[in-house]
Amino acid sequence: MSIGTNIKSLREERKLTQEQVAEALGISFQAVSSWERDEYKPDTEKLIRLAEVFDVSVSAIVEEKKNTFKTKETIYNWEHMKVYVKTTAKNFKLRDTLKAVDYAVTAHEGQKRKRSTVPYIYHPLNLACHALSMDIVEDDVIAACMLHDVVEDCGRKLSDLPVGDDTKELVRLLTCEETTDKNREQVLKAYYENIAKNPKAALIKCLDRCNNLTTMSWGLSREKIYRMIRETETYFPTLLGVIKATPEYNSAAWLLKYQMESMLDIYKRLM
Repeated sequence: MSIGTNIKSLREERKLTQEQVAEALGISFQAVSSWERDEYKPDTEKLIRLAEVFDVSVSAIVEEKKNTFKTKETIYNWEHMKVYVKTTAKNFKLRDTLKAVDYAVTAHEGQKRKRSTVPYIYHPLNLACHALSMDIVEDDVIAACMLHDVVEDCGRKLSDLPVGDDTKELVRLLTCEETTDKNREQVLKAYYENIAKNPKAALIKCLDRCNNLTTMSWGLSREKIYRMIRETETYFPTLLGVIKATPEYNSAAWLLKYQMESMLDIYKRLM
């Protein structure tokens, strides 16, 4: 694919008109049109600005794309995962989890994952299934996987959650207060320090980060991807150390570290 074809494809993916791109660059829409027809090529300065407008690398615009791949936003059906989690909860008598699944589905109803049509409930169900796949069948852990975002993102109160105190404490630890550019580092430092005091909270947060890393290529801007990488490298080695030092989570620590660091390395190479 040519530079012009790449520009047109990226513009249409972002539902932008030629006029909107031209306005962002301070040029005429005829210039954008000529680029897309491969009559002219943008100079270096315009390429950099285009990359900023489209939120991609310059190479994504200039490199010839010989192969295109189909991508998927989800791997599993969230309703099937819900049945699996509830069936497991019934078999192992996980009372908090049974309540948490239905509560989370209702709380997240209508919410979507960033920049996608994926129902948000896919995310907490992913965490619960991830934990269960590693033979972690603990009621408060699986229930907190399901509820970890309902206070922070759904406006629910901790006291209203239909679960026991142990699960509520995990949700409390996993709920981060809203940050600004000024207080972000201070808030995050305190947030992760508190999570590190509780191995179960550390486990759930690492499950959460693994799932978010797998979706950030389409769910986050390049700036936020850089921020996510830095945040992961700063705080998660400590959490992984806490998990590794907990005998019942030792195997989970190996798998989580491998997935997390592999994903980070892939993103760094591609960016």
